[in-house]
Amino acid sequence: MERRRETRCIHGEAHRFKDGLGAISVPVYQTASFRHTEPGHNGSGFDYTRESNPTRQYLEETIASLEGAAGAVAFSSGMAAVAACFELLRPGDEVICSDDLYGGTVRLLRDVCGKNGVAVTYADTTDLAKLRAAVSGATRAIYVETPGNPMMRITDIRACAALAHEAGALLMVDNTFLSPYWQNPLALGADIVLHSGTKFLAGHNDTIAGFLCAADQPLCDRLRLIAKTVGNTLAPFDAWLVLRGLKTLHVRMERQQENARKIAAWLRAHDAVTEVLYPGLPEHPGYEINRRQSRGAGSMISFRVDTPETARRVLERVRLVIFAESLGGVESLLTYPLTQTHADVPAGIRERLGITDTLLRLSVGLEHADDIIEDLRQALEG
Repeated sequence: MERRRETRCIHGEAHRFKDGLGAISVPVYQTASFRHTEPGHNGSGFDYTRESNPTRQYLEETIASLEGAAGAVAFSSGMAAVAACFELLRPGDEVICSDDLYGGTVRLLRDVCGKNGVAVTYADTTDLAKLRAAVSGATRAIYVETPGNPMMRITDIRACAALAHEAGALLMVDNTFLSPYWQNPLALGADIVLHSGTKFLAGHNDTIAGFLCAADQPLCDRLRLIAKTVGNTLAPFDAWLVLRGLKTLHVRMERQQENARKIAAWLRAHDAVTEVLYPGLPEHPGYEINRRQSRGAGSMISFRVDTPETARRVLERVRLVIFAESLGGVESLLTYPLTQTHADVPAGIRERLGITDTLLRLSVGLEHADDIIEDLRQALEG
């Protein structure tokens, strides 16, 4: 019998970790090497933690189960996972990327992929005609975030997958904002799913991790070879922290979304707020697509205030909500994309997308929704 998502968050797919002692919590195998019993054979199947480790392996199996993947590879950060993803490309290949994209990924594409001879094209992936027009004979991958960061734009994953495969390209989807609890891009045709595990998967703002999940085993094997060779795999203790966080993923995602719906509705009615970008609102342009391809809208909200002065006042005056980068933890975090997460995005692109000095991004946490609202109210109203 297939286990439901909530159960797999706690117990994995089909087995408990067996260490001979009956430990309920998966042990942290804090070791660099494993003993060999004879030349060419070590008995355990593990040699060296950079390439394989029992704690990390159990985490990878759990993430693969939640995403419906053939396999998953755990990395030392979300950006390490993104970098490994683009290592699949060769000089002369082209990748088409969402224009609503995390600034760190834009920096990697510009400073590293460009240096390595990979051509990068940005397109509005929410518009299939524009995306199709961007495809060329050199296109080998399409890379999207949905919802996008920070403008919360929704890309039709099924349509993108069909277009990518028609062109002989891979579809890579960053699923960080919704997590496998709300959305499973592989089931919609994606080839690779990426997560910054730092965010909702770990969920407590206390560790950094990244994941790549592959639709088929040969692709997973290629990604694992890259990780093993480059050496940016996840450390055992960090793997344990993510496993601990995963046990409450389902209850956190449900409660955070519940809070986000209340807060989005409150923000929409406030006089100083001119726009609320949240896929759970019926007026959101991607509302219907998000409903078709996911089970929820998540807990990320971007909103625009009336003046730059209001934006600065909110950032300076919040007391419960924390003015900080990152997202997905139990604490509510407020971010200023213009100078924080998207500072490396060219000014012209920021302006076109609407990443201006009046835009704020809120990661809704587990505090009582009314307390979050009261803090935002006092900050907005001075």
